[in-house]
Amino acid sequence: MEYFAQFGYFGLFIAAFLAATILPLGSELVLGALLLGGLSPVALVTVATVGNVLGSLTNYALGYWACKGVIQKWLKMSDEEFLRAEQRFTQYGIASLLFAWVPVIGDPLTVMAGILRIRLRWFVLLVTVGKLLRYIVITGMALHVS
Repeated sequence: MEYFAQFGYFGLFIAAFLAATILPLGSELVLGALLLGGLSPVALVTVATVGNVLGSLTNYALGYWACKGVIQKWLKMSDEEFLRAEQRFTQYGIASLLFAWVPVIGDPLTVMAGILRIRLRWFVLLVTVGKLLRYIVITGMALHVS
């Protein structure tokens, strides 16, 4: 993650974008390093949120346009797991997109939203609110500790 931090805001954007996909990356360490480096907390939260939401939109697009078999292979899900995920999403509704930032469940949530053709404006609104609040909390914690 130090690699991304050396590029400042752009590095944070890339780390946040990639962290929202199925790649096993996190943007929190980059955000923390840049906060400790004295960069603007408001600008960092904005950049991280935009990058992370755009990464989630990539997942949404894959769910929207890819066939079920490709998605199952990508997420490493059996038919049964896929059906359960679809049922859980349907059970909890679009409000579950507020939790798209949660590790392990966030990526499948955003893909499932695409598969189920959730309205894009609701997707963007809910995912943005959840991710923005997360980055605000992380920033507050990092600044409090330093």
